[in-house]
Amino acid sequence: MDVETPPPCPKEPPKIHRLDQSVVNRIAAGEVIQRPVSAVKELVENSLDASATSISVVVKDGGLKFIQVSDDGHGIRYEDLPILCERHTTSKLSAFEDLETIKSMGFRGEALASMTYVGHVTVTTITEGQLHGYRVSYRDGAMENEPKACAAVKGTQIMIENLFFNMSARRKTLQNSADDYSKIVDLISRFAIHHINVGFSCRKHGAARPDVHTVATSSRIDAIRSVYGVVVARDLLSITAAENDPSRPVFEMNGFISNSNYSAKKITMVLFINDRLVECTSLKRAIEVVYTATLPKASKPFIYMSIVLPPEHVDVNIHPTKKEVSLLYQESIIENIQAAVELKLRNSDTVRTFHTQTTHPSTSAPLGARRDNQINSSDPVSKSQKVPVHKVVRTDTLDPMGRLHAYLPAKPPRQQGGNSCLTAVRCAVRRRRNPKESADLTSIQELLSEIDSNCHSGLLDIVKHCTFIGMADDLFALLQYNTHLYLVNVVNLSKELMYQQVLRRFAHFNAIQLSEPAPLPELIMMALKEDVDPECSENDDLKEKIAEMNTELLKQKAEMLDEYFSIHIDQKGNLSRLPVILDQYTPDMDHVPEFVLCLGNDVDWEEEKNCFRTISAALGNFYAMHSPLLPNPEDNSAMENEIDEELISEAATAWAQREWNIQHVLFPSMRLFLKPPNSMATNGTFVQVTSMEKLYKIFERC
Repeated sequence: MDVETPPPCPKEPPKIHRLDQSVVNRIAAGEVIQRPVSAVKELVENSLDASATSISVVVKDGGLKFIQVSDDGHGIRYEDLPILCERHTTSKLSAFEDLETIKSMGFRGEALASMTYVGHVTVTTITEGQLHGYRVSYRDGAMENEPKACAAVKGTQIMIENLFFNMSARRKTLQNSADDYSKIVDLISRFAIHHINVGFSCRKHGAARPDVHTVATSSRIDAIRSVYGVVVARDLLSITAAENDPSRPVFEMNGFISNSNYSAKKITMVLFINDRLVECTSLKRAIEVVYTATLPKASKPFIYMSIVLPPEHVDVNIHPTKKEVSLLYQESIIENIQAAVELKLRNSDTVRTFHTQTTHPSTSAPLGARRDNQINSSDPVSKSQKVPVHKVVRTDTLDPMGRLHAYLPAKPPRQQGGNSCLTAVRCAVRRRRNPKESADLTSIQELLSEIDSNCHSGLLDIVKHCTFIGMADDLFALLQYNTHLYLVNVVNLSKELMYQQVLRRFAHFNAIQLSEPAPLPELIMMALKEDVDPECSENDDLKEKIAEMNTELLKQKAEMLDEYFSIHIDQKGNLSRLPVILDQYTPDMDHVPEFVLCLGNDVDWEEEKNCFRTISAALGNFYAMHSPLLPNPEDNSAMENEIDEELISEAATAWAQREWNIQHVLFPSMRLFLKPPNSMATNGTFVQVTSMEKLYKIFERC
């Protein structure tokens, strides 16, 4: 008898319940901050929105233990600190309609809140006009304590510690800190070549030197060369594209693409749309198709593009981390850019450049082997594979025509007279470049030798490996070297650096052209009016006599000053040109009268060596980073005289420019060129403030 099987009992559906808000916040935070590089990207974009001109990133263990982003932007207002890290709080939007024309990097108010749900966030900020800054910590979107007053530099510093401490699964998948740090370096590199008016720095915590370090520049190609190297920059082509069809969105594209000589194993595409760093897979594939017919299979191009569209034609809110955007008429834009790339490559593919390997003549291959392995310049493709040693093309730079004696064993160079031969070659080259120059300039070589022999080895090591911390006041800067902290006199340091650079660039200066020629008599009279000598301060006839004599003297020496120091004085006695001693640095023109008077009074024109020394010292003193004069608004006498507000503003700008020059021009140049003399160890230029060892002893006693 068959037994009927009863139907299965239906399972009860699972009960639906509402998630706890803390769980919801953590899930959302994990979507916005997917990796440490996501947090760095959000913080850097906030710094750019704050009009920062310098952004510094410090990372420890790939960002899991420590991320610090500092900028010199406008800062955060004190009254905004309580809601700074709450969800959906932002200063970029006020209504939903603003999202249709968004121009800022951030707008949703999710980034800082998400960081507080998965890490410990500390914010230090100061706004313009405040006497001190504020530091406050955040946890789960709220302040942990009231803001505390603290010392701070201009802008904002945000520090994230123990990222993903409460997401164990996420933290386990991010244990390869080297991989995450390389992604952060790549991110900062991309920002650096687009935002060329901003200086970027990225380094590991505890490292002496950054892996990315750029300064503001006006040239995009210089920024690419600084970040990606000369090998990439030399093979780039400038490209532009635009469309003005009224029926389609108006777009403009400009950038750089690699030519057919460039070869790499991985494509590098840096794409910015309306200054936003994004990815566009469709555009990337379209450009790769064009390069497939140009480069070997194993080679990939380098591409940088900046596309500008009307904000209402871009949807920036389609991805949790905002790395993708949606464009109106995207297919049309991609077709136009693809056509522009194809046309540019087709026009530039008529010339190929081959970089040959140079070897010592004694290791050259036999003549037959050299002939068999010559590169055929008509080949459309250059092989990037590693060539076996026995097939390497041998070239001889000493004898490029390939005469027979080039393949004979070279005679060992004579040890005696090596330095004199090198000096003779340098002098011959100098005379060939400057036909008017007949002297061998032994005096300049002697002055440079004095600098080398008088160099203090201990201070030189400090200069080469120090870290700039900031300005202690208008005269002293703070430097860290290993575990020691030093106060450094900026004026003395810059004066010595300029003096040494004048000697090294002797007769090979670029020039600063004055907007209007400055009459020497008027400059000298201005300097004499500030003279504190009582005999000269009230005697106008004596001043005019001194000005006339010095003007005639400098007019007689004008040819030598122009040829050797690029100081141009015309026959009418007008100063119209000054030398460039450090690139990207212009001296304070308020000190021109003192400099001209110094040239007339303090230079020894009789003996060549002393003449060059005193002129170089005068230039060094003129180009030194002196403190600009800033009127004090709180001074009662100044208020009674009704100081011009525009003058105060110009002086404040001069102060800011001086601080920027000290950090970004003086100290990088100092590391490269300065050889500190022995006198700096005793004259107060370098003063050790403290050391970590002494501080630890103090803490132990406490």
